[in-house]
Amino acid sequence: MFSIFLKEIKSFFNSIVAYIVITIFLTGIGLFMWVFPPTVFEQRVADMNLLFIICPYVFMFLIPAITMRSFAEEKKTGTMELLLTRPITDWQIVLGKFLAALVLVVFCLLPTLVYYYSIYRLGDPMGNIDSAAVFGSYIGLVLLGAVYTAIGIFMSSITDNQIVAFLLSLFLSLMFFMGLGYVADITGMLFIENLSLEVHYYDLSRGVLDIRNVIYLASIAMLFLYAGRLKLGSRNW
Repeated sequence: MFSIFLKEIKSFFNSIVAYIVITIFLTGIGLFMWVFPPTVFEQRVADMNLLFIICPYVFMFLIPAITMRSFAEEKKTGTMELLLTRPITDWQIVLGKFLAALVLVVFCLLPTLVYYYSIYRLGDPMGNIDSAAVFGSYIGLVLLGAVYTAIGIFMSSITDNQIVAFLLSLFLSLMFFMGLGYVADITGMLFIENLSLEVHYYDLSRGVLDIRNVIYLASIAMLFLYAGRLKLGSRNW
């Protein structure tokens, strides 16, 4: 699994797409926080709510761009057969690709800690920021990123077209994050809203680490990873 993990990391950073994706992500988040109104300065509140409101939607584009090549490229270039002949299990292949993509997502998030430090210093008095809520939101973002990544890995396993994998991942991520809430409003079946990723993510962003939210997000990620493993195990591509 570790060899797959390293291969994916190296492959991503050997591509110009990696640097374009990361640059667009950080530039976009920075513009929304510090340039486009309402900015952090205009709100006059020492918090990072703008970042954590925007990130789930930016992730919907960022993460499919990272995962779309995971299996689709292997199938298109004909290296899938070679991959499957290696002395590793299907689970190791899926998890290796998943963990590599998730590490890249976390890598994209790390520079945003500069925003936390900046707001911490700008607070009146200095340090007047709800650190528990901030780090709870970061945990929520990582878990949400894990779900999006698992969705992207699965979608890449069912097609050899990277664009199709990107669009399917984008659609399904959007549906699971906020689409279920709209379905609940339309049908009146409010229990459906509790299945929405949005509800569990924003619960975590309040700074209270409720294990139920963690388990739910982790379970959805495992569900899609299992689906990807089944697809890979079918040897039907």
